[in-house]
Amino acid sequence: MREGDSSMNKIVFFNMPAHGHTNPTLEVVRELVHKGNDVLYYSFAEFKDKIEETGATCICCDDYLPKLNKEDEDKVGKDFALLIDMIVDTTLALDQNVCEELSSFQPDCIVSDSLSLWGKLFAKKLNIPYICSTTTFAFNKHTSRLMKPGLKETANMILKMGKINKKIQQLRNAGYDIKSFIDIVENNNETNTIVYTSKEFQPLVETFSDKYFFVGPSVSNTVYAVGSKKKNQIYISLGTVNNKNNEFYKNCIQAFKDLDVEIVMSVGNKTDIKMLGPIPSNFVIKNSVNQIEVLQNSDVFITHCGMNSVNESLYYGVPMVLFPQHSEQKMVAHRVFELEAGLKLKKNNVANLKKTTLDVMNNHKYKENAIQLSKSFHHSGGAKQASDVILKIIESSKNPL
Repeated sequence: MREGDSSMNKIVFFNMPAHGHTNPTLEVVRELVHKGNDVLYYSFAEFKDKIEETGATCICCDDYLPKLNKEDEDKVGKDFALLIDMIVDTTLALDQNVCEELSSFQPDCIVSDSLSLWGKLFAKKLNIPYICSTTTFAFNKHTSRLMKPGLKETANMILKMGKINKKIQQLRNAGYDIKSFIDIVENNNETNTIVYTSKEFQPLVETFSDKYFFVGPSVSNTVYAVGSKKKNQIYISLGTVNNKNNEFYKNCIQAFKDLDVEIVMSVGNKTDIKMLGPIPSNFVIKNSVNQIEVLQNSDVFITHCGMNSVNESLYYGVPMVLFPQHSEQKMVAHRVFELEAGLKLKKNNVANLKKTTLDVMNNHKYKENAIQLSKSFHHSGGAKQASDVILKIIESSKNPL
């Protein structure tokens, strides 16, 4: 146990190696540390600097994460059986060291990402109060029906059920009280859950109990200079995970090269920009950008519909062209479309890209609806509200009625 003020709360975070899942928690951690709490954060080397910049202590878990081959890397986020595989293998690899560290640290609660389910499993095993941190929509039996997985995804899961069940048995053998994979992936209405969106954006919000806290996006308060723009700006990004799509990027270049607009296109670290051909004068193409800064200057965002990207876009009132890559992103895209804050890209071709983007840019209703959702996000409380929720749950666990 560390030395320090015995009255401070000790809080442990667990997360997966993904920017969209880590970024929303950083301002929450900063708030908790600012309020005098001791935060231990299990993450990965790629995120160590920005986690420790909040004042938390980061423990890197890279050596325990299962090694993926190139084929499996491309399936991350799309293959449920692979996800269960990774969760079980990571939990079992971390089990001894983490359980010893947690027993020594004696945390008052564990806050774990909804996909970093090893945190949930450790909390269950060690009887530590657990809070789920959800950077996607909140899911229950009602909203899960909205995901509409494709035939290929469904067939793949059915074919691999035997393997999934064997993995669950490995957890049971290691002392985890798990009945089925549903126990791992689904929260019930009694699980304290922080959701980084607003009630207005959450589908079927009426089906969730008061254990679900819709705090809105947890976004840094940094305001970047917005100059007097002479031209509209289009921002294009397919996120930080499955973003290698040269055909799409080349189509964007052809669609917008002759328009009197400025284009910022983030293509991911796995894309060789030279392979995209000549870069038009109105394009800035980079492997990565400061998305918050770019969105504050953008008029339209062409996005893969990852929840974090959509939340950040709506936070700044930027309407979208929606190009989802898998079932969860399709659900997010449908919600944006349903609330008329963007249009779906029906086909990845030059003509459709150009038409859909100009439709969003020139029809003010999309901007107006994005601004209305932005207001709901700002009113939800963000990082401060999330930190207050965590501390109230800890207080309740220490002083039960």
